Amino acid sequence: MQLHNTSQYAIRVLNFFANHSDDRLYSAKELAELLSIPYKFLTKIMGILVKAEFIKSIQGREGGYELNKPASQIKLIDILNTFNDETDNESCILGVGICDGHNKCALHDQWMQPKGLLRKMFEETTLENLTSADCKL
Repeated sequence: MQLHNTSQYAIRVLNFFANHSDDRLYSAKELAELLSIPYKFLTKIMGILVKAEFIKSIQGREGGYELNKPASQIKLIDILNTFNDETDNESCILGVGICDGHNKCALHDQWMQPKGLLRKMFEETTLENLTSADCKL
């Protein structure tokens, strides 16, 4: 399982803000350079994040973006849902179409438990959890 690019980038952007809560605003251009995200793609993602109220946009010459709520209140599942990155879809892990209880692939039964654990991880993990991790993002 791999997250869509938009979800990956959104998590990276929000994690950046959570790690840099220094009362400084960042422009889309700065974020694109710092996070190695294509500028046009980033601006689209930022618009969605603003609309979903994860970040706020301050207009004007000294404007930019900042986190709109504490990192402890932003769960990964909320970010994934914002970008329609489904963790409960019925797409087959082997890529052979719909895979459900009536139409199983060879790995269906073995995949159900890890899939549930992934969903639980996304539901329980906040941006704050990611900021304390000593890893790249």
